[in-house]
Amino acid sequence: MLTRFSAKNFRNCLKLFSNFQRNFSANDKKKGNKKSKNNKSDKGKGDKPENLAVVLHAKQDLKMETKPIAKIEPKEVLLAMDCVGICGTDILFWQGGKLGPVVVKDPLVLGHEASGVVCEIGKDVKDLKVGDRVAIEPGTFCRNCRVCRQGRYNLCPFMKFPSYPPTDGLLQRYFKQNSDMCHKLPDHLTMEAGALCEPLAVGVAGARRAKVKLNSNVLIVGSGPAGLATSIVCQAIGASKVMVIDKKEDRLEMAKGFGNMTMPLVDSDGKDLNKTAKKIHDCMGCIPDKVFDCHGSQETFKLAIRSTGWGGTCCLIGMASGNFTDFPLMDDVMREVLITANFRYCNDFPAAMAIAANSKYDLLKMITHHIEFDDALCAFDTALKQEPGTMKVMVHFVPQGTNNPKKKNNGQC
Repeated sequence: MLTRFSAKNFRNCLKLFSNFQRNFSANDKKKGNKKSKNNKSDKGKGDKPENLAVVLHAKQDLKMETKPIAKIEPKEVLLAMDCVGICGTDILFWQGGKLGPVVVKDPLVLGHEASGVVCEIGKDVKDLKVGDRVAIEPGTFCRNCRVCRQGRYNLCPFMKFPSYPPTDGLLQRYFKQNSDMCHKLPDHLTMEAGALCEPLAVGVAGARRAKVKLNSNVLIVGSGPAGLATSIVCQAIGASKVMVIDKKEDRLEMAKGFGNMTMPLVDSDGKDLNKTAKKIHDCMGCIPDKVFDCHGSQETFKLAIRSTGWGGTCCLIGMASGNFTDFPLMDDVMREVLITANFRYCNDFPAAMAIAANSKYDLLKMITHHIEFDDALCAFDTALKQEPGTMKVMVHFVPQGTNNPKKKNNGQC
């Protein structure tokens, strides 16, 4: 009796255990599937390379370090950098640890002239998709202050500008930005040209500030990337004459290649402003009504103002350093010279991109050095030395041409 009862209960126990085991396995499988779904995006992030970056720690202390990949907000996109140009301000921060009153106090990623490829989008992004090639307009502004509401967001007092302390820049493999600040490149435009849209936007903003128009006579002091970009923009607008002056004759040769008149300066030209201004007017064959100082020193700004014609406009574009003193402005006031300045850009990237897409010149000739990202520290040395023939140094995160339009057999894109 006891044996039959035990056997019967044993069979029931086995049956219950078997059902429990099947239920447990099914539940475990469901949890496993749920976990696998939840980790789908994590797997994608794991596939990304390390976010290596060029980080400035202090004056002349530049290192390559790994940074965490930023998490995007609903209206942001994550960008995989393609190429980044080295700007003069990057060199100034690196060499001096500061730019004017702004001092590097904490580690700072440099770089702000860039193009990249969208690799992740926020849930509210409608205008871009993964894989889009974009020129990146740097900067995040509040959108609520008086100047932002007036449409002059470049002057926003709460602006967070990449590579400008304390905001990290774009010389890192991955960077997040608001989607409306990422401008989709035309199909035929290269990633390198996309990165050049940033200095071109500076030129567009300066020309707009000085009100360059058809038949303007333009003088540009300084033939660096900003000077060349400004000259290209002024020609595109329809300026009658554009002349570039500089002490560096190798840069003037490049300026000639972009359709500019040129005149070399010598050391003695800074001693008598009136004499040098007349020399410029004679060489140009007219008195310029729009003058840009794209160098940014006290000497060049004085010369730019004095070279401006009666009732003309002189615009400071170059990042000036030091205090400006001993300015004999009375002569310039009596000529009603309008002295103004331009700071970065505001709603100027679309125009810059249109100029890049339709320019009669090969803008890529502005890039004299192409350097892989692994050698980014060497790229900074190259940009610093400025040996003859050096203009724009471009750092490539992927092999050059990887994301550029593919040419067909007939050579067309």
